Amino acid sequence: MLRSAKLRLVVGLAALCALASWPLVMSSPYDLRLFTLAGVFAILAIGYQFIFGYVGELSLSQGAFFGFSAYVTGILAAKAGLDFAETFLASIVACVLLAVLISIPVLRLASHYFALATLGVGQVLLLLAIDWQSLTGGAIGLSGVPLPKLFGVQIGRGWPLLLFVWSFVLFAAIVAHQTKRGLYGLACHVVRQNAVAARALAIDPDAIRFAMFLLSAAIAGVAGALHAHTIRIVSPEGLDFKVMIACLTMAVIGGRTHVWGAVAGALLVVHLPEWLRGFEQSYVIITSSVLILILILAPEGLAGFVDRILPVATPERTSTVAASSRPSNLPAGEGVLMPSETPILAIRHLTKTFGGVHALNNVSFSLMRGSITAVIGPNGSGKTTLVNCMTGIYRADAGEIVLGGNEITSMSSDEIAARGVGRTFQNLRLVEDMSVLDNVAVARFRSEEASLGKAMLTGRRDSRLERARSHALHVLRQFGLDKIADARCGSLPHGIKRLVEIARAICLDPVVLLLDEPAAGLNESEQAELAGHLEGLAARGLTLLVIEHNMEFLKSLATHMVCLDYGELIASGRPSAIYQDERVVEAYIGRRHAAELGA
Repeated sequence: MLRSAKLRLVVGLAALCALASWPLVMSSPYDLRLFTLAGVFAILAIGYQFIFGYVGELSLSQGAFFGFSAYVTGILAAKAGLDFAETFLASIVACVLLAVLISIPVLRLASHYFALATLGVGQVLLLLAIDWQSLTGGAIGLSGVPLPKLFGVQIGRGWPLLLFVWSFVLFAAIVAHQTKRGLYGLACHVVRQNAVAARALAIDPDAIRFAMFLLSAAIAGVAGALHAHTIRIVSPEGLDFKVMIACLTMAVIGGRTHVWGAVAGALLVVHLPEWLRGFEQSYVIITSSVLILILILAPEGLAGFVDRILPVATPERTSTVAASSRPSNLPAGEGVLMPSETPILAIRHLTKTFGGVHALNNVSFSLMRGSITAVIGPNGSGKTTLVNCMTGIYRADAGEIVLGGNEITSMSSDEIAARGVGRTFQNLRLVEDMSVLDNVAVARFRSEEASLGKAMLTGRRDSRLERARSHALHVLRQFGLDKIADARCGSLPHGIKRLVEIARAICLDPVVLLLDEPAAGLNESEQAELAGHLEGLAARGLTLLVIEHNMEFLKSLATHMVCLDYGELIASGRPSAIYQDERVVEAYIGRRHAAELGA
């Protein structure tokens, strides 16, 4: 790992030197202009990474923001005579305001619907640019956009303009780096991979998508303004879908989550046609073939290809994450608490229907502090629906859920998680390409009050991320997982992944933990180990609700049981009583198995 880190550093420095020295060998003003335009498109591609790369939304409006910003710059500079500082800020603000307006209806859409809606934005702006001739110049566009002037000094063509534009590339790269590197970046990664898991960790995916959409638009505004001042003409071509295709190509070719990948993609897309122009009419075919070949050989982009051959070395943990450290708000290891007689969570007359079929019908029961309540029943009886209603994934049609005296029935999943309801999933929802430590640490996002603004202001050491990792490491140590903290989750066996997901939920510091079939896929020794961990958590005062089909696993674990059948609660009580209940025996357990359990 250390050798790979040194090799990556050498390769990175060599690439940086090559990039810096490239313009020095350019012999013509045209080459300098082309490199300047590559910088403009590098900014555009970096901005696109926020929405497309960091949170995984296929937005097709980045080109629209780019062209819109160019028009705002052109109109204010060429027609109103405003200087660069005024037009530059106005262009960025205009793009952000447009993004806010678009986001109200568009960010609610999912997948290809979101892509189609954002595509429509560019087409509307293109039609306006062509038809509103008195303002935009119509199909001809606007000319006479001046070169930028900074502090009264004109930025001349050639080297001055090149350095000016590439200074903004550096600025955009720093913003991208700050966004990605800390706890906020981990949250973005979880949102991209699994929004449901993010909500279960008290992370609001909608808020993060909104922030990334606005930031993406703002950086596109920077690129559009610089483009207008660089070519000194604004035309409908800036709003053409070809710009969006070029931006998407840069992101995919370079690697959509790596800053340097966006820069490499921009340089390649801008310069490749020029390098191959000598092939006359066949250069388009050759250019397309080269890009397709890159995608075949490196489907994750050039940056991802480098990551594959030069793996990222895990950073050395700071002293903050020490063996002796234990967050004060984590349950203490000593002292056994008996289950309380006061309900910490109460479900009252809960009803949920799907297409007229009752998945839950008038279900009522309570969870006592420190108890382990098992929910049993045949497949389709409503067990998972119950947990999904309790965690806000489904909205109950009737009834209420009360946590600590406060009703949470109508709250969103992330708000319910923030109130202290943690959960695991029947189908694991870990982020496979993240380390065990970071999968667990991201649960501290809400507790550490991480935000985009704070991420921008974070120095070299991210204290929030360090505290989150410290907390996570202590939880992992409780489960005996601290030795694999740096391992990728995707490389772990199923049983270990189950424990990691439980550890992640514990790192949220919940008061109630809901586990959906935690013993599924585990062998007997793993089940026994899991049961020991759950009993230890309950002994420290954590309230558990366990959905499970494995009655042997529940026999010595559960302190209370409820049984569902066709969405109705047919029995509730101590396990010994449930095993003898005729309705439970008939609906689920069977007489022979009931006799074995009661023995």
